[in-house]
Amino acid sequence: MRILIFGNPYKTGQKASFETLLSSLRSNNFDIAVEESLHTSFATRMNIDVSRYSRFSRDDIHGDLALSLGGDGTLLNTAAIIGNRAIPILGINMGRLGFLTDVSTGELPHFIDYIKEKRYSIEHRTVLEIRCNGSLLGRHPFALNEVAVLKQDLSSMISVDAYAGSELINTYESDGLIVSTPTGSTAYSLSVGGPIVMPETNILIISPVASHSLNVRPLIIPDTWHLHLDIRSRSHSYLISIDGRSHIMSDNDSIEIRKADYTIHIVRLEQHSFLKALKAKLMWGADIRK
Repeated sequence: MRILIFGNPYKTGQKASFETLLSSLRSNNFDIAVEESLHTSFATRMNIDVSRYSRFSRDDIHGDLALSLGGDGTLLNTAAIIGNRAIPILGINMGRLGFLTDVSTGELPHFIDYIKEKRYSIEHRTVLEIRCNGSLLGRHPFALNEVAVLKQDLSSMISVDAYAGSELINTYESDGLIVSTPTGSTAYSLSVGGPIVMPETNILIISPVASHSLNVRPLIIPDTWHLHLDIRSRSHSYLISIDGRSHIMSDNDSIEIRKADYTIHIVRLEQHSFLKALKAKLMWGADIRK
């Protein structure tokens, strides 16, 4: 099995965890390849012997399993790089909350047995495709979590006309608007009052950010809808964030959001589940009166 290693090359404080993982993989005779910027960081910043590990570029990716070493941001970046290659991704949490990551650093000595014995399932996660004026937006125009349009001028709101096809859903007067996948329901959308959604649900969530109308609430829509957003602001510009990757846009730019024609494959180890993650990491359902 060829295992691809992705991670944040600046997380030098995690050297011990990186070394433990690499040593465990090598002792189990996996073919290990490290993403080139991380490979360089291992050698130059962390003084890790990388002579036994091959390296790969982001334009030449092939393997059986990708390990994302870091937090949720690292996993989102890994998903953006892998794109439509259908390589399963297992997140190993070396950050803080790490809701998307399935393995904690305390489980490093044990999770390899799950991989060798194929004691895991693959979850197919919805991806959003973003277009601007009819063309794909930027180098990575796909989002696993969410797309957010946000005001750039701190002193004034923006107006967002959101359409499904030719029908107006609503005009949102707010600080921004989030279109989230089920995966992203526990991220930015949740922080502005959006619902928690099971990952396999075929829906999208539209959530306003600091709406200027109290009768506007998050809306759940089918993921078959194609959304069209027209944005107006006093500064004639706004920000669009695609899984945290930001672009400055003009009022003349029209945004289209739809479900992409591929999914991201997320590995879920045996005995791990979305509900268990909710309870352990977000304290979902906890009775604080006890």
